[in-house]
Amino acid sequence: MRERPGDNKMKKIYIQEEYCIGCRLCEIYCQVKHSKSKKIIKAFREEKHDILSRVLVEEIGYNSFAIQCRHCEDAPCVDACISGAMQKNKNTGVVICDGDKCVGCWSCIMVCPYGVIRRDVSSRKVASKCDLCVDEDIPECVKNCPNEALKFVEKDKNKEIQVKTKDGSQKLH
Repeated sequence: MRERPGDNKMKKIYIQEEYCIGCRLCEIYCQVKHSKSKKIIKAFREEKHDILSRVLVEEIGYNSFAIQCRHCEDAPCVDACISGAMQKNKNTGVVICDGDKCVGCWSCIMVCPYGVIRRDVSSRKVASKCDLCVDEDIPECVKNCPNEALKFVEKDKNKEIQVKTKDGSQKLH
């Protein structure tokens, strides 16, 4: 994972389930982001079965909420990974899976307390999970949530918290 300015901040996505309407746009934009074409129509017509969303919308009755990798502080998936494919950036806290190293043992899936790591068996047998769209300022799911139910939070070493909204505005807390 390449370092970018601001990569010394801990990063997380938080859900405000009272605003989630279960539209699944977060799933759709995640799939498009991780598709080969990066275009919504091509991704769904030509690649639909080859791309997994790394965020999942769960619905229980009238409640819905998006879940994705929590990038745990202690990250059991990193400890369980036999090949070293699961790695945690010490500066940002982002846990990523290096697809070239993943051997498909699924140990990470078995130990994930949130059940958000999935098997991507379409092209290669690798683990698939949220990578916080590391090459973007704001993850696609957050950027495209119509009700702003998803919030992207960056916290620096000085405990200053920045909440980035889909329009790119920042609020300090």
